[in-house]
Amino acid sequence: MKLISWNVNGIRACVNKNFMEFFNKVDADMFCLQETKLQENQIDLQLDGYYQYWNYAKKKGYSGTAIFTKVEPLRVSYGIGMEEHDQEGRVITLEFEDFHLVTVYTPNSQNELKRLDYRMKWEDDFRAYLKKLDEIKPVIVCGDLNVAHKEIDLKNPKTNRKNAGFTDEEREKFSKLLDEGFIDTFRYFYPDKENIYSWWSYRFKAREKNAGWRIDYFCASEKIKDRLEGATIHTEVLGSDHCPVELIIK
Repeated sequence: MKLISWNVNGIRACVNKNFMEFFNKVDADMFCLQETKLQENQIDLQLDGYYQYWNYAKKKGYSGTAIFTKVEPLRVSYGIGMEEHDQEGRVITLEFEDFHLVTVYTPNSQNELKRLDYRMKWEDDFRAYLKKLDEIKPVIVCGDLNVAHKEIDLKNPKTNRKNAGFTDEEREKFSKLLDEGFIDTFRYFYPDKENIYSWWSYRFKAREKNAGWRIDYFCASEKIKDRLEGATIHTEVLGSDHCPVELIIK
C-alpha cells in the first residue's frame, strides 16, 4: 500500500503547475495534503476512484488539509476535539480496519518565535491525541510537522539553531513523540542519509543549491514496524516549496 503526503502550499496554485501529473503517475492508495489554502467549493478536483475529505481553516486562504483515499474509511474525524486547536483545519483522521491515518499541518512557531508557546501546547495535546488513537489501533501520522529533528535534517544547522523549526524546544517535542512509541519512517530506512530535504525557501535560490530542511514526515506506531516496506522523499517533484514524501506498507 502506497501513501503520499505533500504540503502543496495552495492546492489551486499547485494544480496549475504539475499536481495532477504527479498524482496520476504516483497512483497512491492514500494521498494527504497540507496547506490547501482554500474554503469549501473553491475547487472541484475530479479524482476518479478516490474518496475525498477536506478540513478548512476558518480564516480564508490559510492552512487546511485533505485526504484522498481509494479505500473507504470506517470513520472520519476533523481536528483533535479541542476548540483552541480546531479553528485552522490542521488535522484529519481516517479510521481503517487495522490502523488510523492522520494527516497534520503543524503550526509554525513563526518569526521571532511569536507562536512558540502555542506550538508547545499544540505539541502536547496532539501527542496525547495520537496516543489515545494508538491505544485503539496503530497510527500512521503524516504531514508538515514544521521541525527538522536532527542536524542531519537541514543544510545549515548552526545558523538556524534558534529559528522556528529548529529550536531545542520543537526538536525535544519530536524526540518525545518517538520516545513514546513512534518511528520516523524515513530515518528507519536511511538513518545516516544526508542532503535529502523536503522543503526549500523560495529565497536565495535555496532549491537550486539544495539548502533545504526535512520537515515533512511519515511517523508510524512501533506496533506496525514489521509492515514498513519503504520510504521515499520525491525531491525531483516541483509545484510547491515542499516536495511529496512517501511510505510503503504491507
